Amino acid sequence: MCWLKMQIGKGEEMTLLTVEGLNKSYGEKTLFSGVSFSISDGDKIGVIGINGTGKTTLLKIVQGSVSADEGTIFRKSDLTVELLDQEPDFHPEATVLEQIFKGSTKAIQVVRAYEDILEKLESAPEDKALQTELSKLNEEMTALDAWEIESKAKTILTKLGIRDYHMQMKTLSGGQRKRVALAAALIAPCDLLILDEPTNHMDNDTINWLEEFLESRRGALLMITHDRYFLDRVVNKTLELDSGSMFTYQGNYSYFVEKRIERRQMDNIIERKRLNLYKRELAWMRAGVQARGTKAKARIQRFKQIEQDKISLDAESLDMPLGQSRLGKKVIELKQIGMSYGERQLIKDFTYTLLRNDRIGVIGDNGIGKSTLLKIIAGKIAENTGSIDVGSTVKIGFFEQGVDDLDESLRAIDYIKLHAEFIETESGYKISASQMMERFLFNSDLQWSYISTLSGGEKRRLYLLRVLMEAPNVLLLDEPTNDLDIDTLKVLETYIDEFDGAVISVSHDRYFLDRTCDRIFAFTGAGEILEHTGNYSDYIEFKASVSESPSVSESKVTVKNVEKPRQMKLKFTYQEEREFNSIEREIESLEAELERIEVEMQRSAHDFVKLNDLMKAKDTAEDELLIKMERFEYLTELDEKIKNQ
Repeated sequence: MCWLKMQIGKGEEMTLLTVEGLNKSYGEKTLFSGVSFSISDGDKIGVIGINGTGKTTLLKIVQGSVSADEGTIFRKSDLTVELLDQEPDFHPEATVLEQIFKGSTKAIQVVRAYEDILEKLESAPEDKALQTELSKLNEEMTALDAWEIESKAKTILTKLGIRDYHMQMKTLSGGQRKRVALAAALIAPCDLLILDEPTNHMDNDTINWLEEFLESRRGALLMITHDRYFLDRVVNKTLELDSGSMFTYQGNYSYFVEKRIERRQMDNIIERKRLNLYKRELAWMRAGVQARGTKAKARIQRFKQIEQDKISLDAESLDMPLGQSRLGKKVIELKQIGMSYGERQLIKDFTYTLLRNDRIGVIGDNGIGKSTLLKIIAGKIAENTGSIDVGSTVKIGFFEQGVDDLDESLRAIDYIKLHAEFIETESGYKISASQMMERFLFNSDLQWSYISTLSGGEKRRLYLLRVLMEAPNVLLLDEPTNDLDIDTLKVLETYIDEFDGAVISVSHDRYFLDRTCDRIFAFTGAGEILEHTGNYSDYIEFKASVSESPSVSESKVTVKNVEKPRQMKLKFTYQEEREFNSIEREIESLEAELERIEVEMQRSAHDFVKLNDLMKAKDTAEDELLIKMERFEYLTELDEKIKNQ
C-alpha cells in the first residue's frame, strides 16, 4: 500500500515510527490484521472506530507496553514516547505534585526537603543554617529541572481544575486522577504523545484550553477521542479501524467523514456488482458442473472467492425503528426546585414545564449539580424544596453516569432479553432484542459474547440499549458521550431525532449538544440555572455578547428573576408564518429529488463520471433536506408553544 503525506505549507518531516502488517487477536476474537501506517513529527493523529475494534490496544502496541501477534514497528533510535492511559496507574499515598514527578524519586525528595525548609524559615527567617540548606536545595532543584517541571505542572493543573497540589491521590475522584495523569503526560518532554480519551469528564472550558495547548505543542500526537469538534480542530490525519482493517485519511474529522462516505459508496457499488456476479455463478453451479474439466474447476474456485469477498456495507444507513410508550399531554412540571448539601446550594428555585418534544442540553462545571437535577427529575433523590408533578403516562428512561449493573456472567443478548424480548413500533411492528442489538452495532458474535469479554465502551453501549429497550417516552441522559464511540453516538443521535418525547442530556460534548439540543440549561453557580433557547453554539455566542455588554447581562438577570419566558406572548413573525406554510411542500420536493437521484445512480453504476456528479448532487440535496427538516422541527415546536400558551 502506498502512503501519501501532505506537504503543503510544511517543510520536510521526519518519520518517527513506521508500522507494518500488525495483527492482534485475543482468543478467537481478531481485533485487526494487516495494519500499516507511519507517524511523522508533525502529525496530529486521531484514531476512530467502534468500541471493541482495538483502538486502545493499538495505542499500547505503538507505545510498547503490549506486543502484537504479527507485524513490525520501526522506531527512530532515540524516540521518546509518553502515554496517557484510560485508567492511569497512581500511588494512593502520593500527593498530586509527587505523582507529577512520577519518574524521579530524587526530584520528589528534593521538592519535599525544599518545602520543609521554607516552612521552617517562616518561623525562623534569620536562621543561617536553614538559609544555607535552602540555597543547596535550590541548586539541586535547578540541576534536576525541578523548578521548570513544578512551574509547568502547577500551570497545567490549574488549567485542568486541580488547585490543591498537596492532596493525596486516593482522595481524588476518578476524573481528577485522570486530569493529574494528563498533566503529567503534557509536561513530559517526548517526541510522540499518546492520549487515550483525554477529554472524558472535562468541562467545555477545559476542553477548549486543551485544544489550544495541543494545537501549539511541538511533536507528534496520537490519540483516541470521540469528541468530534476536538478531532476537527486538533488533528491533521485520521486513522479508522473498521472491521479489522485500517483506513488512513490525510485530514481532520470533517475530511474523514467526507472521504469515508465516498469509500463506502464505492464499497456499496462493488458489493452490488459482486452480488450480481455471485447470482450468475450460483446459477451455473446449480446447473451441474460434473465432467466439465479444468475450466470448471477454475470457475468453481472463482465462485468460492466471490463468496468470500463480501464487503461489510455501511452500518450508518440502518433504519432506527422506535418502540416507546404513549405520552399524554402532561409531561413533567418542576416548581421552585431547591437542592443543597450542607451550605452548598446546587439548585435554587428552579421552575420549568417540560414539553413533549423538548430537546434540552444541561451544561456547567463539574460537580455543580447537573447530575443532581437529572436524579431529582428521575425520582432517584428527593428535592429539598419545591415539587415535581409527573404526568400519569410518563415513563422515564435514565442513562446514568457511572452505573454498572451488568451481570458479567451473562451473554450480551441474555442481558437485553432480561429487560425486553422485543419492542413494538407505533405501526405495531415487533423488533426483537437481536435486531435492536444489530442496530446498535452488536453483530452476531458480540451478541453471544459474555459481558466480561466486552470492552468498557461496549458495556456502556449495551447499558444504553437496555435503557432504550424499556420503551421510555422521556429520556434522561447523563454524559452519554463518555466511552461511546462516534458510530454509536450517530446511532443515538438518529434515535433522538425520531424520538417522540422529551430528551434532557447532561453533556460536555459540544458536537452532541449542537446536534441534538434546541434549549440549554446552563448552571452558572450558586444554584442559578440560566435557560437559553438555541443549541450550545448559540449559547456561547449569547454568552460572548453578554460579556461584551454588561448592561445586557443585568437585564438578562432581571428578566430571569421575573420569569420572563412565562409572560412573553409568543407569535410567528410574518416571515416565519410564510415559511411554516410552505416548508412541508419544500421537504416533499427535496425527498422526491433524492429518490430520482438514487434511481439515476443505480442506472449509472458503470459510468463513474456521471456517478460522481450524481453523488455530489445527492450530497447537496441531503444537506438542504437536513436544514429544512431542522427548521421544520423548530417551527413545529414554536407553533405548539403558541397554541398552548
